[in-house]
Amino acid sequence: MVRTYELDMVDYRILNILVQDAKLPYSEVARQIQVSAGTVHGRMNRLEELGIVRRATLSLDLAKLGYGTQVYIGITLLSNAFIAVVTEKLREIIEVTDAYFATGPYHIFTCLRCRNNEHLRAILRERIELIEGVVRTETLVLLDELFSRPVALKAD
Repeated sequence: MVRTYELDMVDYRILNILVQDAKLPYSEVARQIQVSAGTVHGRMNRLEELGIVRRATLSLDLAKLGYGTQVYIGITLLSNAFIAVVTEKLREIIEVTDAYFATGPYHIFTCLRCRNNEHLRAILRERIELIEGVVRTETLVLLDELFSRPVALKAD
């Protein structure tokens, strides 16, 4: 059974700080919002139990690690019946970082990080386009990231 929990200003302040820097110690978060470290720890445990906080991750500069080509690929399927199978096959391709069931002209919209255009072409031709149920793909190459930021949370 899912517990309901009403977030308050302390929760929102904790989340806004940690979404900027998830490595920040709870004691520093507590100092910034003037509560105890135990309060921050308890609130974070509760937010994790509720599924509001799903994981803490590192933000990597993938281009500096050799994955300088980022693309979005719209995938059109033969029918909705192929969504689960295609999703599982996409999950096996380590360069696919995200996959979404979407409205519009595509059934699935994905994000990939590749070393270069040749690497991208190989993934498309040898992996994605060969998945049963995939009718066609459309690739949008991202030239440069203008900005990326987390959502600033606020209480209603």
